[in-house]
Formats: sequence, C-alpha cells, structure tokens
Amino acid sequence: MADSNEMTINLVVLGKTQAGKSAAGNSLLGSADFESRLSPSSVTPCCSLGRSGRILGLARRNGCESALRVRVLDTPSYPHSALSKEQVTDMVRAALAQHFGEEGLHLALLVLRADLPLCPGESDDTVQLIQELLGPTWKDFTAVLLTHADKAEEAGYSEETYLHSASSTLLSLLSSVQHKYIFLDNHNSIIKEERNIVLRKLLNFIRRNNYQVLLKHSKE
Repeated sequence: MADSNEMTINLVVLGKTQAGKSAAGNSLLGSADFESRLSPSSVTPCCSLGRSGRILGLARRNGCESALRVRVLDTPSYPHSALSKEQVTDMVRAALAQHFGEEGLHLALLVLRADLPLCPGESDDTVQLIQELLGPTWKDFTAVLLTHADKAEEAGYSEETYLHSASSTLLSLLSSVQHKYIFLDNHNSIIKEERNIVLRKLLNFIRRNNYQVLLKHSKE
C-alpha cells in the first residue's frame, strides 16, 4: 500500500472456461483491459495484469479517506482447452510472484456462474489449483464471485432465495471460504454505482482479514 492517502488492493481471478473471469476483472477495474467474448475454446492464453485509476470515496484507513487503486491479475482458465494443469499452474505462480511478490496478494476470486448449478466435483479442479497456488491458508485469501447474477435475477431469484435453493456443493464451498461471496451482475457491474458496491464488499473481506496479504516472492 503506497501511502496513507492511497490504498492498493491486489486481486487474482481464477475459474473455469467461460465462467466470466476476464469480464469480472474488467468490471472490477472499470475498463476493458481483458479480452472477453463467447468462444467454443478458452479465450485467455496467458496471465495479464490490469490496473484501475484512483477511485475516491470507498476506502478509509485510520479514520481518513484514502484513494483506492485496484490491480487485477487475469489468468488462463483451468481446465483449459489448450493448456495442461502444469502449464496453467506454472504460469499463474510465476505471474503472482512477478506482480504481487513484494506487495502481496489480498484476495483470490474464484469465479463461478450463478446461472448454472454447481454439481459435485465441478469446482474441484479449480479449488485444487487455488490450494496449490496459495497454500494451506487459501481459505482466508479466497472469495467466490458469482457472475451472470442478472440471469438468476431474471429467473426470479433474489440472493436469499438463490442461496436457499443452491446445491449443497455450492453451499459447502461458500462455507469453506467463510461465506465470502459476491453476486456480480454482468450488465450493471459496468455502472459506477454497482461497481462501487462490489468493491466495498471486497474491501470488507480484506478488512475482516486484517489487511493481511499472501506473499509469493518466488516461483516455488
């Protein structure tokens, strides 16, 4: 974190192909840094870092307002249509060390689609990847981002009724990360007010974790 008048949060997005990782990263940054489109194959071939401008009115430290900067590391999906698990793991591990090795990572965002049911075994590969990348304290540094929440809302689900009807697989996953989850409307998230709501929730998760960071100084 740069100084008392500015706060930077470092995030990485992880998830399966077409879960909406890159689109979620763009929503958090308020930009179009990452390529995001419908495709029959995995779109993101490598890691890429995006940075927001100064965001005012969201962050406070020691009773004083701080300008917020957001940095998001977009990653290849796993499972990936063209890359092996080892390739994805090595690539993301190296990128974490390169971009967040000194300042540390605040949160890994596991991106899942709210408009698709999470069935047993479906998130195992990505969760295992997160465990390998972050280590034994991964649950403290992981939150779930449920994209396409607008489609769930169109189907008549509020957040409360959605979770009441959700699969035990999803509920167990949310419980394991201490209920750190956010519903992301893929259309409204580009609106400043909606984006700020999401960023405030992320800041609250980071605050609950006492602003701790996970350091990755090397590729090991």
